[in-house]
Amino acid sequence: MMPTELRKRPELRTVTLERKSDSGEVLGTVEVSSEIFGRSPNVALMHQVVTAQLAARRAGTQSTKTRAEVAGGAAKPYRQKGTGRARQGSIRAPQFSGGGVALGPKPRSYAQRTPRKMTRLALYSALSDRAAGQRLCLVDAWSFEVPKTKEAKRALSALGLEGNVLVVLGPEDDKAERSFANLPEVELIDASQLTAYDVLASDWVVFTDASLPGEVREVGGPKEPAARKEPAAKKAPATKPEPEPEPGEAGVAEALEEAPAASAEAPAVAEESEEDSK
Repeated sequence: MMPTELRKRPELRTVTLERKSDSGEVLGTVEVSSEIFGRSPNVALMHQVVTAQLAARRAGTQSTKTRAEVAGGAAKPYRQKGTGRARQGSIRAPQFSGGGVALGPKPRSYAQRTPRKMTRLALYSALSDRAAGQRLCLVDAWSFEVPKTKEAKRALSALGLEGNVLVVLGPEDDKAERSFANLPEVELIDASQLTAYDVLASDWVVFTDASLPGEVREVGGPKEPAARKEPAAKKAPATKPEPEPEPGEAGVAEALEEAPAASAEAPAVAEESEEDSK
């Protein structure tokens, strides 16, 4: 077992990509997952996984007949002694023309067992190699209204992609798939079927926002000017009515003294009003 202090995680570097439209316009810059695109490529691992993937593609249907499967030659071709020739027991032996094949191929499977972790890390190493060589392209979405090969060629020219181009398709890129299908230099693959061999066999790898693996973080881009807001009119602060002062002991005494005087003046006012009426 490797000591704990020696089991260090690989150093990951920060990778940024320009997000473009299919017309070549730069829409901004994003930071992609360092776990997928920022590794140091493991060449030995990629070789092992790619060899296994190519071996798994073999049909394994080739077959030859052994001396037991060749027809004819059951009898001894000539007598054992006296002919001056080497002794032979059957013309189905490998040294005879039309005889069986010694140690010939038989139908079998060439598949090699590759753990999922190795396959995944090999894919990450291949993507990291393309990212280090600036051979990754990120498109926001394909804007094909109808499938048309002419529009696909225009998009490749606007993006500056040359050589073998691998276009990774998302779940809703059926129009793009039909547009690129007739271009011999373009290889199409679904995002869920992407392998290390597909990446290494291509000069450019093109992703869309829907097919790009890992998390994406916006770094920068053209910002639209914010709408100018009119300053709101300032409202006058509401004034609260001042509370009436509560009468103290002196105030209560004065109120009691004025009350009888007011009641005494009331009959006099009433008498004056009766005299006026007469």
